[in-house]
Amino acid sequence: MSVVALLPMKAHSERVKGKNFRLLLGRPLFRWILDSLLAVPKIEAVVINTDARSLLEQHNLQRQSRVIIRDRKPEICGDMVSMNRVLEDDVRSIAADTYVMTHTTNPLLTTGTICSALDAYQEGRLARGADSLFSVNKIQNRFYRADGSAVNHDPANLIRTQDLEMWFEENSCLYLFSRESFESTSARIGRHPILFETPKLESLDIDTEEDWRLVEAVAKLREPATT
Repeated sequence: MSVVALLPMKAHSERVKGKNFRLLLGRPLFRWILDSLLAVPKIEAVVINTDARSLLEQHNLQRQSRVIIRDRKPEICGDMVSMNRVLEDDVRSIAADTYVMTHTTNPLLTTGTICSALDAYQEGRLARGADSLFSVNKIQNRFYRADGSAVNHDPANLIRTQDLEMWFEENSCLYLFSRESFESTSARIGRHPILFETPKLESLDIDTEEDWRLVEAVAKLREPATT
């Protein structure tokens, strides 16, 4: 089955200025996840839909055998445009059996985890008709509403947190889907998705300066093991 990775990338960042091209331990942020994707044998190409071709070229990234750079259409540029519209443009233009979508802001996601997600997705399609996969964080904590009322537990009858019902948070690290699934929902999550738990330290997402500092600290700890 043909597998293509979609890695959307824009020049502007609202909360962390220029984060996609900011250096993280000497490498532009986008290179971290791009290199992990290119190390996956099953991925035939990585498609970068972007309004920042010149910035990519400044960082020595041009179109190559497994990297396709697509200039983002003006009508789907901007912070308020749904990511599904960007993905739709790529899916219509680049044929594949399976699409793997991720973000530059998940730099610690490893090649091994991406490979495991691909295996889980393909197994799920064959075994139970799954049409998509998205990554999650498993959470077993006590939650409250703004008025202080309990959501998922009884404060008068405390049980161990590990015995609470499992909740799952979409962490935006990975999405896998087929063209048919995307066309049926116009979204990266289909009607019969697999929830795929990613390792906690790999699931860190950079939205704020505080997130950046946390990712940088974890990356410094991890680097000796990956060099």
